[in-house]
Amino acid sequence: MENVILVIHLVLALGLIGIVLLQRSEGGGLGIGGGGGGGVMSSRGAATALGKLTWLFAIAFLGTSITLTVIAAKNAADSSVIDTLGIEAPAAEGDAPALPDVTDLLPPSSADDSLTPPRAD
Repeated sequence: MENVILVIHLVLALGLIGIVLLQRSEGGGLGIGGGGGGGVMSSRGAATALGKLTWLFAIAFLGTSITLTVIAAKNAADSSVIDTLGIEAPAAEGDAPALPDVTDLLPPSSADDSLTPPRAD
């Protein structure tokens, strides 16, 4: 089921790219594109068939994205990656290795030294 939705998702993505590239440029960003009558002060034009198809593909693309996310989350909750590899966890041993003494690594401390830094006179 996941593979079927993934194939549909990829077809929708390619179709959406193609439809967007087929549309006429509205101009603006780079100063190129069709000017001809459409301007800032003009009323909004009627939606073209490509515009409606773009919205349809975009909604379907988002729907398949959400569906794939839900399916992936449901599959991930069932098991761990380690479980899928078939590796068994090592048996816990009763006697763990002793930790080294870390007091030798600390700097020497003297009771006379103050913890405040020296004054900058």
